[in-house]
Amino acid sequence: MAKAEKKQALGRGLSALLKDPTNDIKSVEDKGADKVVGNIIELELDAIEINPFQPRSNFNEETLKELAISIKELGVIQPITVRKLDFNKFQLISGERRLRASKLAGLETIPAYIRLANDNESLVMALVENIQRHDLDPIEVALSYQRLIDEINLTQEELSDRVGKKRSTITNYLRLLKLDPIIQTGMRDGFISMGHGRALISIEDDEVQSDIYHKVVSQNLSVRETEALVKKYQDSLKPQAVKATTKSFEVADTDQKAFTGFFGAKVDVKVASNGKGKITIPFQSEEDFNRILKLINN
Repeated sequence: MAKAEKKQALGRGLSALLKDPTNDIKSVEDKGADKVVGNIIELELDAIEINPFQPRSNFNEETLKELAISIKELGVIQPITVRKLDFNKFQLISGERRLRASKLAGLETIPAYIRLANDNESLVMALVENIQRHDLDPIEVALSYQRLIDEINLTQEELSDRVGKKRSTITNYLRLLKLDPIIQTGMRDGFISMGHGRALISIEDDEVQSDIYHKVVSQNLSVRETEALVKKYQDSLKPQAVKATTKSFEVADTDQKAFTGFFGAKVDVKVASNGKGKITIPFQSEEDFNRILKLINN
């Protein structure tokens, strides 16, 4: 978790910058604004107000409690986004569930992206520049892509043009955000690669996904081994073809005698355990063979 701790320390340093009343940042032209735009900053929960125009009003209490437990264990993996209103006052743009769960978890601060009224293009430039770095983990890249889509209202096609990446590449990164938070954390900490994550995404059952993830980490499985494990699980969900079973039977003596009487020869009838069998009709000469053949043709 060294990487996460480093980011939190950086966020705390920047939060001090926002609390300097003599250099209050109100626009992208202000001193220190370049350090705010595109960075994660630790904000006090009490300084953030809910957006009154938030369309979502109902939140499932049970899932909020589950998220709060996750946050207690792992921290807030995906920062919220806020708009700076006034000195040390912010309004939530996105991430209300994370904000509410953080309060339930008893946190005092939360990592947040700060938006200013006129920072739109600066934010795009900062995020695009950030994505080009080589030391980002896959989840960091995915979060940057998602921010550009959500906050700048870009389509994946437009995002593809902005960052110079294929749309399929962007889609693959974005899908990583559907993984369980524990698995996302494992990817950020280097326990698994993006290839592992892409294999695990295809499992819809969160519990099974988590079980396989722990097996991958504990056994140090390769991406190919992980894909094989996932395929084995998916194959187990397919309906198994039911083999038709045929019961065997016994040939009655009367039936045996009927064959013998009809052909004028001792006919041998054998039945196997699966119900299949064969009938053997002996003949003594060509004349006898023709006699039997005549009986069959009639």
